[in-house]
Amino acid sequence: MDVKFILKERLRNKMKKVVIIEDNESLLISFKEIVNSSDNFNVIGAFLNCEDALEFCKHKNPDIILIDIKLPGINGVEGVKRFYYQNPKAKSVVISVYEDSDYIFEALSAGAIGYLTKNIKPEELINALEQVKNGGSPMSGNIARKVISYFQIPKREELTDRENEVVKLLAKGKSYATIAEELNLSVNTIKTHTRNIYEKLHISKKEELIEKFNRM
Repeated sequence: MDVKFILKERLRNKMKKVVIIEDNESLLISFKEIVNSSDNFNVIGAFLNCEDALEFCKHKNPDIILIDIKLPGINGVEGVKRFYYQNPKAKSVVISVYEDSDYIFEALSAGAIGYLTKNIKPEELINALEQVKNGGSPMSGNIARKVISYFQIPKREELTDRENEVVKLLAKGKSYATIAEELNLSVNTIKTHTRNIYEKLHISKKEELIEKFNRM
């Protein structure tokens, strides 16, 4: 048997196996070429939809799945969930044009370990795959900033004692009128405290207040 062939196969077996799902065919081809240009990664499947990729991966064991968020049929978030259960050892990384917080956190909650934007440079994509290979969670810079910002909870000390009292009562679902009565203040004063609290905590609605309060 050809020694070069044997060495080539051994090298290929050491490569991390990648599956790509992207409904834009030209982008799919481009991503495939970029990934295959690396010595450490080998694209074993490239698909325009989740359905075909899921079927393919029933019989394969990919190490990394690069998946778009907006896909025909099964979308990227649902795809991440399904791959998480079907191929639990595979690491899913979303690559998308969308930078909305909702998409980001839905994808991460579904099991994705990274989130990249499609304007990523070839060397950045390879670097992201290297991060996955080494146990990291790659994110494009602007995505990482959004994630960090979300989890940066202002310290409780930034609120006054009175504001902390109002926060506790608001988090319990009490109305302005009830809080005003309990604290012996006017409703307008409670509304003023609430506006100040929202500004300090960088939120705009009660649901966000309750969520942040529960994490404080």
